[in-house]
Amino acid sequence: MNFSDRKMTRREMLKMAGLAGVAGLTRVALPAAARAADAEAKPDAARLPQVPRRTLGRTGQNIPILLMGGSMKFDQSFDPKFAEALRFGVNYFDTAYSYAGGTSEIAIGNFLQRSGKRKETWITTKCEKYTPDGMVEMLNTSLERLKTDHVDMFFLHGLKDTRDLSPEAAQQADKLKKQGKIRFFGFSCHDSTVAELLNTAARLSWIDAVMFRYNFREYGNKELNVAMDACHKSNVGLIAMKTQGSAVSFDDRVKKLEGSKFTRQQAVLKAVWGDERISAAVSHMDTLDKMKDNIAAALDQSKLGAAEHEALQRYAQSTDHLYCAGCDHLCGRALPAGVQVGTMLRYLMYHDSYDEPARARELYAQLSPETRNIEGVDFARASALCPHRVDIAKHMQRAAEVLA
Repeated sequence: MNFSDRKMTRREMLKMAGLAGVAGLTRVALPAAARAADAEAKPDAARLPQVPRRTLGRTGQNIPILLMGGSMKFDQSFDPKFAEALRFGVNYFDTAYSYAGGTSEIAIGNFLQRSGKRKETWITTKCEKYTPDGMVEMLNTSLERLKTDHVDMFFLHGLKDTRDLSPEAAQQADKLKKQGKIRFFGFSCHDSTVAELLNTAARLSWIDAVMFRYNFREYGNKELNVAMDACHKSNVGLIAMKTQGSAVSFDDRVKKLEGSKFTRQQAVLKAVWGDERISAAVSHMDTLDKMKDNIAAALDQSKLGAAEHEALQRYAQSTDHLYCAGCDHLCGRALPAGVQVGTMLRYLMYHDSYDEPARARELYAQLSPETRNIEGVDFARASALCPHRVDIAKHMQRAAEVLA
């Protein structure tokens, strides 16, 4: 049986609880987890250690600090990862109209229908159409797929332009709330305009939360920190995504940080949770292995030490030339209109670092022919403009080869 298709074993559960206990949880956690593991036929979440929770801005709702990402393909009949997440209090499922060609929402809907867990689960979905009619069209389809009459949060997905945060969008969001189809509203973003969008959100009373790219590589970004401070002061909920700060075409063979009990993947999550402005981090947990490790990190109450922060900084510096931050507004000045470096290299990252070639190729195929055609494009000046010194020509060429 594939590891990702079964529940955690008693030994694995004990290991998780033990890590949490060492970190300062009550000593009851360990035997409680052991008893629950011995009674798997009747799992009782109240007897298992639960992931800590924080308030999501002006929503006033407490959500787990670790969120279940939904961009991957799930078992459409009944995916066991959803049930396992709920057992440890990870009851916030993040999905989108476009994820896995719509099958992500369908899988979550099937699970909720068969398990009867809708009331216990927070559902966030997203739409790529920013007009009032487009929002309604996509939301109605999402509700059908999710087999529910409402979602807890509705995001405009992958926002790039502040002009899309229009009065018309605000009116439609308010209307959907009054109709009971959504509880809260916001947007997600991960491109070059993140700071600008966050600053705008801080001034808008109808934006309840924002999910944005934030990881250990961004800590020195003064513009981003000012924008985050503005949102935090205005009580806009902040959710971090892309927390792993994965590099393009970088095979990371170092599983643990030197002198740390955490893996690098756990450490970067701990670093994000150490920021009091962040309510939660959404994580791409496509296997039970990843879920187990991330939950263990969330249960651990200790903070990263100075040596661990330094190790992360060294890792960031050593791989900086392999990391695309999506700042197309810089390299794009030297490129023909339509060339999307950030998007192409993000898909290459899915292929290489996330080990999701099918998803990467599917997304690449959805790009326009003009975007995919880079033949004859000179990337030399674009690379010179890149603050991370990424060899854009090399990676764009590889993206075109492996994703086609």
